[in-house]
Amino acid sequence: MRSTQQFSVTLPNEMADEVRAKVASGVYASESEVIRDGLRALKARDRAIEGWLNGIALPAYDAYRVDPSRGIAIDDIRNELADRHGQIADRD
Repeated sequence: MRSTQQFSVTLPNEMADEVRAKVASGVYASESEVIRDGLRALKARDRAIEGWLNGIALPAYDAYRVDPSRGIAIDDIRNELADRHGQIADRD
């Protein structure tokens, strides 16, 4: 039994050019390797997001539901972000 399956994939011209460029540069031996590596990266990103959701976001939400006084008002968040943005803009 085969351990691989063949697919036909249609890509926008820009993406197809990127795949060909990766192969032409020698970074990858074939277009299939480029696609496989992209799918591995996608799986890694999905695992990272799932880990963040389960390890940080959901526990924080659960803690907030138990004690809403621990939350931060949206206006305070906006002001903090505006201050940080201003500091970064001042550096540039």
